[in-house]
Amino acid sequence: MKSITFLILLLIFPFFMEAQIGRIIDRAKDKVGLGEDEVVAGLKEALEQGANKASETLSIEDGYYKSVYKILLPDEAQQVVRRLSSVPGFQNLEEDLVLRINRAAESAASKAKPIFTNAIRSMSVRDATDILMGEDNAATTYLNRTTYDALYNEFIPVIQAALEEVNAIELWESAATRYNRLPMVSRVETRLDEHVTKKGLDGLFSMVELEELRIRNDVSARTSDLMKRVFSRQD
Repeated sequence: MKSITFLILLLIFPFFMEAQIGRIIDRAKDKVGLGEDEVVAGLKEALEQGANKASETLSIEDGYYKSVYKILLPDEAQQVVRRLSSVPGFQNLEEDLVLRINRAAESAASKAKPIFTNAIRSMSVRDATDILMGEDNAATTYLNRTTYDALYNEFIPVIQAALEEVNAIELWESAATRYNRLPMVSRVETRLDEHVTKKGLDGLFSMVELEELRIRNDVSARTSDLMKRVFSRQD
């Protein structure tokens, strides 16, 4: 009897889920007084606005370096800096490295826009409905889920090239080599490219989330009539 009941549940589950999704869509349309195409279009506008702003802001000079998203050295590098601070040629090691890794992140940030745009334009009605009815960071969560791997793969070679261009790799390898020759220290093998890529993406998504919150909560941040109508019922 239990097996028959389980089989029946398996058969009706897809129809149940489809009905649930339909009801959610209807609730979203009722909530904002718009058709589903307009709801999706308005959310896409909001997402593109937030993603573009994050990419453009962080890709300019000092976008990372002189902002709250400034990328610091990893813990392993900090101990190298401390031990070499009195060694000739390495007194300004920390500031030199921090400046260079942030310049690398700024170079990579411009690569985010087309990846974000592709994910946004591929958004389904269900995605849009989940975002509209979801938490205040639902749009950012969607972008993180759908773009993080692609962004990482796009960022890492740019970060590597940028680190090479600003001589950060050479400077770090020189410092690490000198540090590893010191007595009674644990050898360091920190990869700056992975650290900078992950921190750069953290900053990018954090800025997208702030812009999403601004659009949801500040009428003046909604730059089109459609966005104003879609988000008006959340006020």
